[in-house]
Amino acid sequence: MFLFIFPFRNSFAQQWSGEQKEILAAEVKLWDAIQSGNTENFSQYVDDSYWDWDYQNSVPQNKTNDLKWLSNFLKGNSIFLYTLNPLSIWVKGDFAYIHYYYSELDKNIATGKEDQSEGNWTDIWMKKDGKWLIVGDHGGRTSKRQ
Repeated sequence: MFLFIFPFRNSFAQQWSGEQKEILAAEVKLWDAIQSGNTENFSQYVDDSYWDWDYQNSVPQNKTNDLKWLSNFLKGNSIFLYTLNPLSIWVKGDFAYIHYYYSELDKNIATGKEDQSEGNWTDIWMKKDGKWLIVGDHGGRTSKRQ
């Protein structure tokens, strides 16, 4: 099996400022951490104040609950391909947000079945002690399950 990662191929990539590129790089690190299958890798990019509101959830979830759901997903699935297509990135001082589309290919570990999904996210970032950490997001899968 080969692993292909195409983080952010986008015709607008040449237009991003240095600060915007920092946020894009932080976003890719976050996705890489999820793809690693280890929630501890993911957790190092998430501030304790983090709240997530996925389209599939009726209410927002805090960091602890989000990590429980992610851990459960990663027990039975692996993300072996993703692409991110940023639409806008705003940075002001120690705060930033990024709006982007994603495509993801997951594989069920037990059955080998692949599931492709697409969606969009808005991620909110805060610089803390010189490091960008995600503090909130909203979005998720917009495609139907196969």
